[in-house]
Amino acid sequence: MDYMVRAAAAEDHIRAFAATTRQMAETARLAHHTSPVCTAALGRTLTGAVMMGSMLKEEKALLTIQIKGNGPAEGITVTADSHGHAKGYVVNPLADLPLNARGKLDVAGAIGQGRLTVIRDIGLKEPYIGTINLVSGEIAEDLTWYFAESEQVPSSVGLGVLVDRDLSVKQSGGFLIQLMPDTPEEVIAELEERLKHMAPVTTMLEEGKSPEEILDSLIGPFSPKILEKNEVSFYCGCSKDRVEKALISVGADSIREMLEDGEPIDVSCSFCGKSYRFELDDLKRILTYQESRGNLTE
Repeated sequence: MDYMVRAAAAEDHIRAFAATTRQMAETARLAHHTSPVCTAALGRTLTGAVMMGSMLKEEKALLTIQIKGNGPAEGITVTADSHGHAKGYVVNPLADLPLNARGKLDVAGAIGQGRLTVIRDIGLKEPYIGTINLVSGEIAEDLTWYFAESEQVPSSVGLGVLVDRDLSVKQSGGFLIQLMPDTPEEVIAELEERLKHMAPVTTMLEEGKSPEEILDSLIGPFSPKILEKNEVSFYCGCSKDRVEKALISVGADSIREMLEDGEPIDVSCSFCGKSYRFELDDLKRILTYQESRGNLTE
């Protein structure tokens, strides 16, 4: 079962999250038929997003991570809510590269140089938007830098996805550690030392460590308290009605061209890959609605 824990430590000077997300990453892989390196990139981003989404307090709040790079994957978009649900896609899911110099999947090479944007929509008139230049393309380091640069919160993010020989996801998970204001210097120094010597996330998961045990290996000396434990999952709330609204927005001329082709169309959801068929009668109904709203493009 995929799940995430939230904890506090060092008399609430440390806020911490850890998650295991193998099924989430595998569901995304199957939905988008991703190459191994894109599976790793998307899985890392989903894990980071679901932990960040859990920080949202508002019931219908959404957090979106957008990565745009000049590498062959081109970019990633992931959206998460405050209830442990996340969904996302890679712009070019079939992009592939040889292993890097360390014999690992070359996520940084697939992403390339570019920018990372985090959008927090908490229901206000305008969402909060923070953007940074990518520092590595490895995603964990980029999110760590995002927190420091855009939110001024000292943080450490660890993310990992292990792809098996049959291309399925063998392990996926991560952690997020943040320091609150006025954290004692001795706490900071010891935490930095523990982070410096910790094993990679996928190694800990392969050893059978749970999210609780991962946090214990990081912040055990600081008397951690588990505050919350929640299931997480890949979930997309798309429907034919939602896709139809998107079709309405493309304009009447485009719908007329589709009707002139005389064939039904299939429209796929970018986030989960599910396809919806629109017959000619559906397209005629959409066009009639557009014309009744005066949505004509002469």
